[in-house]
Amino acid sequence: MQKKWLFGIGIVASAIASTYFIIQLDLNYAVLSMMALFSLTNGARAISFRSQGMERESKWMLWMSIFFGIAFIVLLIINFLI
Repeated sequence: MQKKWLFGIGIVASAIASTYFIIQLDLNYAVLSMMALFSLTNGARAISFRSQGMERESKWMLWMSIFFGIAFIVLLIINFLI
């Protein structure tokens, strides 16, 4: 149950952050927070699919989550170097 709460809090926080940055027209940080949002939602879906017995879909969502997590780290590094 704690994992669901942690994923939920992270998803809500990144959604609020991305909305805030879009309104402020700071698109670099908006894209960064959207990458975090995609990574968290795909991770939550992977856990959900695995618990439902859908192994192939769970593996796909896990790899999508890893991809967006790596993209988040790369964009974070690029944003701080510029």
